[in-house]
Amino acid sequence: MKNVLKTILRWIALVGPGLFCLGFTIGTGSVTSMVKSGSQYGTSLLWVLAISAFFTWVMTEAYGRYGIASGDTAIHGVKTRLRGGKLWAVILICGLVVSQWISLSSILNITSNAVSEVLYLCIPGLSPAAGYWIVLAMAIIIAGTVWTVLNRGNYGSFEKILSLLVTLMGLSFILSMFIELPPAGTIARGFVPSIPDSPDARLFIAAFVGTTMSSPTFVIRPMILKSKGWGRSDGALQRRDAIVSAGLTFIISASIMICAAGVLFTRGIKVEKVLDMIYVLQPVAGRFAVALFVTGLLSAGLSSIFPIMMLAPELISDYREGEMQTGTPLFKGLTALAALVGLTIPILGAQPVITQVASQVTLVFVLPLVIVLMMALINKKEVMGASRPGLVFNILMGLALLFACIVSYTGVVALGNLF
Repeated sequence: MKNVLKTILRWIALVGPGLFCLGFTIGTGSVTSMVKSGSQYGTSLLWVLAISAFFTWVMTEAYGRYGIASGDTAIHGVKTRLRGGKLWAVILICGLVVSQWISLSSILNITSNAVSEVLYLCIPGLSPAAGYWIVLAMAIIIAGTVWTVLNRGNYGSFEKILSLLVTLMGLSFILSMFIELPPAGTIARGFVPSIPDSPDARLFIAAFVGTTMSSPTFVIRPMILKSKGWGRSDGALQRRDAIVSAGLTFIISASIMICAAGVLFTRGIKVEKVLDMIYVLQPVAGRFAVALFVTGLLSAGLSSIFPIMMLAPELISDYREGEMQTGTPLFKGLTALAALVGLTIPILGAQPVITQVASQVTLVFVLPLVIVLMMALINKKEVMGASRPGLVFNILMGLALLFACIVSYTGVVALGNLF
């Protein structure tokens, strides 16, 4: 057991950048989408998740390869190496920050709701009538704590925190999947492409892609690799990190969907909020199952809040210098602004799950631009040299772009139907 633990810790140390980026990818918004989908459609949308995870690897590898070959970061590279680069860089920053801050508010809302539900379970005398104020207080405490940690640490400390949170999240959800596992044949049929006959199905497809092919995950990757000190000699390490990151994205997300399918879909239970699953799990598998799922949910929320709150100042630092900068007045001010924006939904009150799913759909709209800009950068011979991708990898990036465009259109139509 001791040797197994050492092996796990060694792998975590080697794939730190991948785990850091995983914090962007899997948050409570992702959990909400997977639980809601699993409860309504079972495992029938696993194929969407699998395709998204594959293209996540393609773009993670592309941005990682560009970062270690050029020694540059993504936004700075767009600004200095592409025609009209300053304008494209600004558009990209604005698109990423707006979409992530929308997502941050729903993530903070559901995370604070999860903490509140745990308090209700642990403190019998606590009145649910005070639910709004308890949720708001938890949201303020979480946002304030994350802001404090961010402004007293550096990349190394952030990586350690996120590595721990992502590990807890992954183990919790993977173990939860085995609580009531659907038949293997049912899971296998989920990889056969089909779209359920439901007006919400296309909304979930767009949400899956938006949260799995997470644009900030790709854009911030070169800066993280640079902060880690990885260069041209670390190509093999970068490739392994990209594979592990994309693989974990699929495994953790699929485990959540499969868990919801086994516990909820088989009983015909459709959740109105992801926390409903807590009360379904308790009679099915007891308090241990509840503790597992809540641990995963809280870890998912916190592992997303950290990188999202630091996104805006890091992208602006990327634009200016191509370096990760923490502890500056800009960093402190913009992380505080992000925290305040994140309190929007908790202040307005709890929102239905479908709104939280819709917030994930907005993430997909900037994705085509993220892919196009990297295709332009990574094919510059004077920048990439021998690391420039060949025909096969360019085709894969082209397919990722086509997929992103189709899903973006699907998301527009789905949101139009919703509102």
